[in-house]
This record gives sequence, C-alpha cells and structure tokens, in this order.
Amino acid sequence: MGNKKERKVIIIDQNDKNPWWWSLNKGFGASFLCISLFALLVRLAVSLHPYSGAGNPPKFGDFEAQRHWMEITTNLPVKEWYHNSTANDLSYWGLDYPPLTAYQSYVHGIFLKSVLPESVSLFTSRGHESYFGKLLMRWTVLSSDILVFLPAVFYFVLSYSASRSRRHQSDVAWLVAMILLNPCLIAIDHGHFQFVSTHQLYVIFQFNSISLGLTIGAVAAVISSRELVACTLFTLALSHKQMSAYFAPAFFSHLLGRCLRRRNPFLEVSKLALVVIGTFAVVWWPYLHSKEAFLEVLARLAPFERGIYEDYVANFWCTTSILIKWKKLFDNQSLRLISLVATVSTCLPSMVQQIKDPSNKGFLYGLLNSSFSFYLFSFQVHEKSILLPLLPASLLALEEPLVFRWLTHFGLFSMFPLLCRDRLVLAYIALFSLFYLLFYAPRKKDSGKIRSFFTFKSLVTSLLVFCSFVLHVVYMIMDPPKRYPFLFEAMIMSVCFSQFVWLALYTNTKQWQLHKQPTSLEKDKKLR
Repeated sequence: MGNKKERKVIIIDQNDKNPWWWSLNKGFGASFLCISLFALLVRLAVSLHPYSGAGNPPKFGDFEAQRHWMEITTNLPVKEWYHNSTANDLSYWGLDYPPLTAYQSYVHGIFLKSVLPESVSLFTSRGHESYFGKLLMRWTVLSSDILVFLPAVFYFVLSYSASRSRRHQSDVAWLVAMILLNPCLIAIDHGHFQFVSTHQLYVIFQFNSISLGLTIGAVAAVISSRELVACTLFTLALSHKQMSAYFAPAFFSHLLGRCLRRRNPFLEVSKLALVVIGTFAVVWWPYLHSKEAFLEVLARLAPFERGIYEDYVANFWCTTSILIKWKKLFDNQSLRLISLVATVSTCLPSMVQQIKDPSNKGFLYGLLNSSFSFYLFSFQVHEKSILLPLLPASLLALEEPLVFRWLTHFGLFSMFPLLCRDRLVLAYIALFSLFYLLFYAPRKKDSGKIRSFFTFKSLVTSLLVFCSFVLHVVYMIMDPPKRYPFLFEAMIMSVCFSQFVWLALYTNTKQWQLHKQPTSLEKDKKLR
C-alpha cells in the first residue's frame, strides 16, 4: 500500500510539471486570452496616431520601405530580390534583412495584391499612401503579433510557470501583461512604424514581433528541454532579423554547457549543428546556388559604411563621443575591430558561467547580459535596439521586477526624442502610464524586492526619476542653444546610458551568484 501511495504522489508531481496540464487545471488560458485581447486593443489604439514620413518624398519613410519590399518580392523572381538592377534599385529602400524577412514581405504582399493591387504594383506604387493601403499595412503588423508573438509568449509562460515550484495565477497573469504590453515594443511596431530623420535617412527594423516571437519560442523550448526545436526557432529568428545575433552567445554557451554534461558530448553537439545548418540551408536555399548571390545578400545585411553609430543612441560609442571623437581618431575598419573586441570581451563572463554551470535561470540572465553587451558596444546600433535587452528582462520580470521596471523606464525614455519627432507624445505618455499601472497592480504574491529597494535606495531612484521627468519637460518646451542643437538629446542619452551600464553590471554579477541547480539538467544527464 505504501508503494502505491508513493507512486501516486510521483504521478501528480509529473503532471504538475506538464505545461499543458498546468494550463488546463490552473485556468491560465482564460487569463491569457483576456490579456491578449486587451493588448491587441492597445496596439490598435496606438496605430491610430500619426506617423512621420507621410507625403514627404522622395523616400517617405520606413512605412514606404516595408511597402516597397512587398512590391519587389511580389513582382520580381526571388533571385533578384537582393540584386541591384533597373527593376530593383537598391538605393531606394533595398532589402537589407535576411531572406525570411523577404519571404514575410512576399506573403504580406500577396495579401495586399489580392485586395488592393495598386498598392504593390511595380514602379507605379511608389509613395502609395491611400487610407485603405495604410490600413492594410497596419493589419500586417497586427497579424504578425497574432500569428507569431502571442503563441510564442503563451508557450514560454506555460513552460516557465510549469518549471517553478510555487506559482500563483495572479503572478502568471502579471508576467503575461508585462510581456504583451511592453510599451517600447508597442510604440515601435505600432506607433513608430516609419521614420524620416530631419538630418538623415535610414532604414529601421519593424515587424519586430516576428523575430522576437521566434526567439521567445526558442527560449521556451530550451526551458522545456527541447533543444532541437530551440535551435530551429532561433535559426529562423536569425534568418528574419540579423539583430537576433544579440542573443546568439547565450544560446551557444547554454546549449554547449548542456551537451558537455552528457555522456556523448560530440554526438549532442553534432545533432544541434545539423539542425542549425539544415534550417539555414532551407531558408537561404535560393541564394546558395552561387557565391556571388550569397555575398550580395550578406553585403546588404552589414551596412558598415554608415559608421559606428547614427543619431543619439544611449550606448558606449555614442555617449563617450561627447568627449572622445571616435570617428576622427579611428577609421571605419579600426572601429569595427575595436567594437568587435569590446562586444566579445563583455559577453565572455556570461558565456563562461553558462558553459560551466548551465541552468534555466542562468540562461535567461545570459540572454539579458549578451544583449546588453551588443547594445552597449557593437557596431551600428539604433535606439530601437533596446528592444533586444528588454525581451529577456521581461521574461525575467518575476525574478527581477526592479531590473525590468528600470530598464523599461529608461529604455522608453531613451526613445523619447525619436517618438517626439514622430508626434507620438500622447501615445508615449499613455503607454508609460499604462505600464506603471500594470506593474504596480496588486497581486496575490507581492514582491518584497521592490519594497526593500525603495527603502534602501529611495533617494537615488527618486532623483533619477525626477531627472528624467525634468528632461521630458525641457525637451518639449525649450529650444536648445544654437551652438549645441542636440544638447537635450545628448543629456537624455547620457542619463539612460548610465542606467544601462549599472543594470548590465548588476545582472552579470547576479548571474555568477546563482546557486547550482541540479534538478532538470542532472536528471537529463542521467537519462542520457
């Protein structure tokens, strides 16, 4: 009888660890559906705001870039999408993202062509800005959220929640809200859908929900010990946006650490390598027929000629350029090498920790630290790139609520000049307010970490929040000195950069302080 009782307890415990069983029995599905619907309504509301670039030839803005890619992919053969020709002038918003982005543009272009053919007709559709055309373009972004981002978040939250020993439905619902209602992602994908700078033109990345959704799915697969699925999904993310490389060191080191702990490490690594190579081969197949075609695509993915930074981004190179004129001291080639060394060097501690002691929690910290290294030190970073560190920070929101809040606050603040020029101040304020209302929403299990931080560091945090508030007001109502036309942007950039550095130092230290967690990995090692 004793053995039967013991067996029954084990079965219950195994069911509780199953994410789908956990979803059905904890009533998580209804909560997720309600939050998702609200998140979609917020996205729709933000998309009603104005955008820059409208009626502003010759390039109109990134809205036109996305539309033009649909025009090119639906009217030209796949082998000509990245090739400069009379039919495809690459100087006019040429494709500069990997093939999966081109395939996505093709699918959306087929949709537009079936409903509004003139919006994607070759040559004659340039600058197309009809009301119905803009509405269809907005819906392509929303559909990406529905088809990719929302299912990926659902998969992650199920996997993550099922792996935690103590779970409260209110905590899980709060985590879903923090991920789906991230103000930075909504402001960029659904508000700042396009951008024309007052002093230079450049492409920014949109449809972030697809690459970020694939990355979230890969993270969930890692947590669920489905490494082959994780490799497939993350390779697809890399093949959609090259900025997904921000997370590559974390995936590589964590999966390598897992493989090294198993009976046949070489076999395990070989399986993962074959999946990665196979997925890349399928996605890139049209451009693997010749070296020239492959190099044409690669050349479009790495715009080194633009310099080490553009505009006022809160990373190391742009912030320190106030005192050190990097572009005058070094040529472009030297800066590429210096930034590569700096990025790799700052990634290494996090990678070493995960190779030595891989764990699910350590992997999430590794994603955050790796993306911080790329954002702060890599070549050619934009303001929108802060979305990449924000992704793992949101996944870690239950573990590190203050880090998530602080990074969201200053990440959104760092994009304020950009969104202000886009006439998105009202949407910016609304998203900021909504974030804080949701962040401090009452939960069954309140976080003591937030309270203890505010009692211990109340003066410093209050001062920094007040400083950011003052800079918001100053930027909107005052004109900068004629001698320093970008003074206010530089001040905002410097404040945000200091906070990003502090957060990066804290999370790197925290990752190394994690205690060894033998549960899932050691059990997996024994089974293999």
